[in-house]
Amino acid sequence: MNNFDDIRPYYDEEIPAAMQRIVDSNFFGLLCTYVYPGHNPADVRQMMLSFKTIRDFQLEVMRCVNEQVIRRSTTEFTYDGVEQLDPQKKYLFVSNHRDIMLDACLLQYILYKNGHETTEITFGANLMSSPLVIDIGKCNKMFRVERGGTMRDFYLSSRHLSDYIRYVLTQKGQSLWIAQRNGRTKDGCDQTDQGIIKMFCMSCPDDKIRALSELHIIPVSVSYEWESCDVLKALELYESRFSRYVKKPGEDLNSILTGIAQPKGRVHFSFCPQVTEQDLLPFDGLTTGDYHRAVAHLLDSRINAAYRLRPNNYIAHDLRYGQQHYADRYTTEERDRFLQHMLKLQEFDIAEPDVLRDIFLGIYSNPVETQQKATQKN
Repeated sequence: MNNFDDIRPYYDEEIPAAMQRIVDSNFFGLLCTYVYPGHNPADVRQMMLSFKTIRDFQLEVMRCVNEQVIRRSTTEFTYDGVEQLDPQKKYLFVSNHRDIMLDACLLQYILYKNGHETTEITFGANLMSSPLVIDIGKCNKMFRVERGGTMRDFYLSSRHLSDYIRYVLTQKGQSLWIAQRNGRTKDGCDQTDQGIIKMFCMSCPDDKIRALSELHIIPVSVSYEWESCDVLKALELYESRFSRYVKKPGEDLNSILTGIAQPKGRVHFSFCPQVTEQDLLPFDGLTTGDYHRAVAHLLDSRINAAYRLRPNNYIAHDLRYGQQHYADRYTTEERDRFLQHMLKLQEFDIAEPDVLRDIFLGIYSNPVETQQKATQKN
């Protein structure tokens, strides 16, 4: 395990020291107010200092965080497909990525509620912005994923990550969550990066079928009625049309907090059928690159077909294309509510407001088209 000390979550024996650092943080009072409203911070402090294991932290803190998110910012929280999971098996959950923190955190809550162990979670190095964030993340089974660097650095970090994922699933005996791509989906088109599939295979280069089948991959489709950070995503896409977008200081933290607090309406998780050896064998004769691409497309078809479309998606599609093709999928009140939400775009002084509007509508309307393509192929 020493080979992975640079990226792994905390061990149980590291929890007491981490709890001491968290309760001594300047932000501890703010965290108490959100997670344990109405509780005496001194009592919360004493409780956290009593934690001895990751399980203590997850069941007493992260469970409450998820319950507060669901209670405060959703109108409905549903899921399906969890019944296919075997509590005795370990899975690699590969999910579309709409919210920096909540995609993985809410999945943990579903697993916990249904009698499954929680998973380890990928944690982008760019998000490790402070000692407090690192402590909370590593107490929550999050492990570091490096981004950027030279081509050699990228190869070495990818191989290291691949080795760790296989170790966690096949030797450590833990399930694991990873997004289907680096970074959140900004434009509403959920697409698996074939580089992720290539990374999975790096730790088992001699047998590409076994490399993936023994990971027990479960595609997961996450949908939010009101897209997480929708206005912020539209602005980023608008600004990055002609030049590389450079994040502003504190932007990731702002996206995390916005995603947690922003009203999300109805939220749904679909656990799609597992990618089995039988699914992969038809791809055995393909070249390595084509194999990675075919598997990525397989994940996409399952994630996009299972995506839970809402009235907002159909409203945006009709508005974007100046039609009423999906008028039977929403009410006048739902359309007016969506248009009222779009007024937030007018708060920004930009040269091409129509372009920003089209980008914003695309975030909601693109899932309609990707689901149509996925279901047609199936």
